Amino acid sequence: MKILLTGANGFIGGSLVPVLLREGHELVCPVRTLPTDGAANGATARATFVPMDFSQARAEGDWAPLLHGVDAVINTVGIFREQHAGDFMTIHVRAPLALFRAAEQARVRCIIQFSALGADEGAASGFHVSKRAADDALRASGMPAAVVQPSLVYGPGGVSAGLFNRLAVLPVLPLVSGGRQAVQPVHLDDVAAGVLALLHDPPQRPVTLAFCGPAPLTLRAYLAALRRALGVPGSQRVVPVPLRLATAAATVASMAPGSLIDPAALSMLERGNTANVAPFAALLGRQPRAPEHFIAPEARSGQRAAAMLDVTLPLLRLSIALVWLWTAAVSLGLYPVQDSLDLLHRTGVPPALAPYALYGAAALDLAFGVLTLSLRGRHRQWLWLAQAALIAGYTAIITVRLPEFWLHPFGPLSKNLPMLAALLLLYVMEPRKSKGM
Repeated sequence: MKILLTGANGFIGGSLVPVLLREGHELVCPVRTLPTDGAANGATARATFVPMDFSQARAEGDWAPLLHGVDAVINTVGIFREQHAGDFMTIHVRAPLALFRAAEQARVRCIIQFSALGADEGAASGFHVSKRAADDALRASGMPAAVVQPSLVYGPGGVSAGLFNRLAVLPVLPLVSGGRQAVQPVHLDDVAAGVLALLHDPPQRPVTLAFCGPAPLTLRAYLAALRRALGVPGSQRVVPVPLRLATAAATVASMAPGSLIDPAALSMLERGNTANVAPFAALLGRQPRAPEHFIAPEARSGQRAAAMLDVTLPLLRLSIALVWLWTAAVSLGLYPVQDSLDLLHRTGVPPALAPYALYGAAALDLAFGVLTLSLRGRHRQWLWLAQAALIAGYTAIITVRLPEFWLHPFGPLSKNLPMLAALLLLYVMEPRKSKGM
């Protein structure tokens, strides 16, 4: 079967590519950015990646050339938050509707539209409302189609899965209303199995299917199940947070780049995320996987380590930033300036240059602190190297000029060693390149 798959650079779409290829299907994948890895960029002649900006493909003619000989369309494109006003309408409604109309003209045998659980008559958020608009139009078309509404999808590489893993490993966790919200998470493998079942036996008329786990459970219970699956010893203490306070915190969190937390997400969580599992189980021919079995035993230690690093690395960056900022404040006058100048004289700095050296070093410390808090991505690699070089330089100069500092009871020099180790860890853990969504 020849399939047009949108969102092949994303979490669900990207996971479907190897699954569909293993089943012998031929793929046409319109993507914003062409993949650079060999597996997706020509290692198989059955996957063709075509550059396309999904948000600009708003007319049937934009899609028609890609639909020649296509038997099925799978649309997995979606955004959880808008970067610009109108993004939901463009990406969730206009572009999919143009694709659906073009698919109807091309007499495609089946369309699988990935929506979201909650995109129904009770939809209130911009995310759910826009998803429902496209779903309703597809259902009204009468085409052979399946509107797939996944619950929270857990799987390797998933942003939300990573977030829940991080929450699960924390010893103490504040949760709005104590984590009493109802959820019904589904594993990525079951989502893929459901797609294969729909392709094997396409619906003859529009159907809506909730892809969800075997039973509803509270968010608190879900995190406890993940904690056990990750092999984290001990129980987690949950601290209830009032909804009003949680909403204020979500508003602040929404300002962070790439954050999944905002007031809209909180309201969707409060509404609940559950459905009747029977139709999905019938499609699979079995019950979907329960959260206790989301993590394979052989992957447990690696995922646990990754989650703990994801929790501790931001704290490490914050602590290093505070060290630089505090050092700058001390050099700028919290410590007697004359005593600082005397230390510089003892290291060989001429008296005339000592004030410039003191305040120049303080300015550099201040810059390092600010950049540690503000820089993102690959630029931080150079920041860690620069900080390590400065610490190593200070340590070498003081070792030569003031070796007695190695015997100081407070260890001002020996403490540079764990600082250098921490900077090395941050350097090696910094991602070398960003991945497509």
